[in-house]
Amino acid sequence: MTLRWEAFLDLVRERGEYDTPQEAERASRVVLALLGAHLAGRVRADLAAHLPEAMALILLNPLQAAEPLTPERFVRATAAWIEGATESTALWDIGAVLSTVADAAGDDLTQRVLLQLPPGYDLLFGRPHPGQRP
Repeated sequence: MTLRWEAFLDLVRERGEYDTPQEAERASRVVLALLGAHLAGRVRADLAAHLPEAMALILLNPLQAAEPLTPERFVRATAAWIEGATESTALWDIGAVLSTVADAAGDDLTQRVLLQLPPGYDLLFGRPHPGQRP
């Protein structure tokens, strides 16, 4: 199932408790650009197929990461890309966007995405693995 642009932003806006759709869009663009830099091949294409076209293009056309970012570095990078953000607010933004992405993708595809990322991203997607408390 592919979410429509408005539906995707509405979910991100609700989860992130943003005042405007523009705030939800800004967070979505940054988080998806960073995520796309860390995914490859069929998994990235399959994930893009579940997103609105504009968001899919961001995911598919990222800068390439030199090395995978740990979840902590992903949070810091997100904070650096969003004007006025802190690591705490970036973590909130990431959770709002990635939980929406995970819901759109479904459990099987989300698991395939998580297999391409360093350990700990399950928490950023709102999908903690049982028995793996921080």
